[in-house]
Amino acid sequence: MPGESLQHGSHAAVYLDNHATTRVDPRVVEAMLPYFTEKYGNAGSVGHTFGEEARAAVDASRASIAAAIHADAQEIVFTSGATESNNLAIRGVAERERRRGNHIVSVATEHNAVLDPLARLARRGYNVQLLAVEQHGGPKTGWLDPTSVADALRDDTCLVSVMLANNEIGVIQPLAEIAAICKSRGVLLHCDATQAVGKISVDVERLGVDLMSFTAHKIYGPKGIGALYVRSRDPIVRLDAQISGGGQQEGRRAGTLNVPGIVGFAKALELCIAELTTEGPRLDALRNRLAADITRNLDEIELCGPELDGRYNDGTPLRLPGNLDVSFANVDGEALILAMENLAISSGAACSSTDPKPSHVLRALGLSEDAARSSLRFGFGRFNTDFCVDFAVDRVVQAVRKLRKLR
Repeated sequence: MPGESLQHGSHAAVYLDNHATTRVDPRVVEAMLPYFTEKYGNAGSVGHTFGEEARAAVDASRASIAAAIHADAQEIVFTSGATESNNLAIRGVAERERRRGNHIVSVATEHNAVLDPLARLARRGYNVQLLAVEQHGGPKTGWLDPTSVADALRDDTCLVSVMLANNEIGVIQPLAEIAAICKSRGVLLHCDATQAVGKISVDVERLGVDLMSFTAHKIYGPKGIGALYVRSRDPIVRLDAQISGGGQQEGRRAGTLNVPGIVGFAKALELCIAELTTEGPRLDALRNRLAADITRNLDEIELCGPELDGRYNDGTPLRLPGNLDVSFANVDGEALILAMENLAISSGAACSSTDPKPSHVLRALGLSEDAARSSLRFGFGRFNTDFCVDFAVDRVVQAVRKLRKLR
């Protein structure tokens, strides 16, 4: 059935790894195509139609992306993806000469695209403090208590970096509360919103963040294009550029702009915003049915992360739509993935799949190494349907039973 699976020979293959990346929506491809073959000018070229068409497309796309997160167009800096955006935000603030100090606060469950730049700064003498989160077993597992941020702030704290929605366990952090604390102390707040933008409502003014990273390929757009929101007032945020040469984007990030990618990014986000109120509940329904069916057929299973339908007091969700991370006792996660033919899922963050160590996120929740190794992450997306749930349940149940017998 279209959109549900791909055909690999005579077998169906179902994709449930949408936190790693997503299929590009055909409507996005259609919007991009003219900028490869017809309107292929350099957006930095002036004085001829080709360059002017490209610049107009970039300007319109920048305005569209900014409007989607309630920002101003000049506050959007285009990058190659969220990893670069995170590096530009973190190192761009930390390496400015006129910063408050060398103390940076973040969280133990951040993505490596945040943790690695922080580790690099730490090797250069910066004081990096990683905060703990709510431990495994409770309804708010993975949640960061804003008071722990308040307690960590010092007079020499130059930056706090907290992700909005976790890429493995889906927990959505209380960024507005954290931002209010940071603002009261005059500390900048960066947010990695890679998994959140286009999937839940994201308003940079309501959240109060000063810098925010996000990317296109998580929301049915092309790979290789991302953005960094940089607050332009109250306060004005200034960064040290990490890529120099050409002076594009007001000197904040040099390099020829990826016009087709930018156009695709804007179209992808536009589609997500248009479908936001219906898509979230649909993905949650698929996720909840998968969890219920697996639990009904297998024992010794633990949910990793917050409860599936948990809510904050204002009614906003505690967990990302379509996210499910579960641990299967007495089963190795990598062996389980290999045993499930034609089902695409993950045993952790895709960017860390070459690292043999168990998930640092799950270990930070207090899970044992064995439990962390036996976890699987399922990520539902736009092109998944009930068929995908049935397919996944069948593959998971069969594989777990088989592997447990072998043990």
